[in-house]
Amino acid sequence: MEDGFLMTPNSISLKRAPLLSAGIVLGAGLGGFVDGIVFHHLLQWHQMISAKVSNSTLVGAKINMYWDGVFHAGMWSLTVFGLVLLFRAARKPHTLWSGQFLFGAMLLGWGIFNLADGISNHHIFALHHLREYSDNPLLWDLGYLVSGVVLSVAGWLITRGVPSQSHIQAVS
Repeated sequence: MEDGFLMTPNSISLKRAPLLSAGIVLGAGLGGFVDGIVFHHLLQWHQMISAKVSNSTLVGAKINMYWDGVFHAGMWSLTVFGLVLLFRAARKPHTLWSGQFLFGAMLLGWGIFNLADGISNHHIFALHHLREYSDNPLLWDLGYLVSGVVLSVAGWLITRGVPSQSHIQAVS
């Protein structure tokens, strides 16, 4: 029976850890891409530093575009790191291998990204709000934080629902 997250070298938790960490990092990177593509570009609700530098001039738009690029480069790097972790997990002996578990871990990572982004960029550093030019940006920011909680809880519940007897890699 598994009592804690990481108990003993022989516990099921250690068999889950490689796929869990890969999924969380992949989910955070891909969640960042969703944020950047949907909110920054398609909907154009905000850019990375739009609360600090207005987009109303060409220079302001170029500065925001630069920092959006830096953000996307960071999300790309995080996603590549997640793929490296996934590849390493696939090569480790006795590792849990489950698409359902990976999906849950990715949702957990996406939720963690939304929480970290919302708390740091929307509230602590005030770099931007989710919907920069709305009548009530705080309401949108709080909704974004709620989405982070929902994604995290859903991901955690999915990972907890995967049976311990799921396919275990027996590669040596």
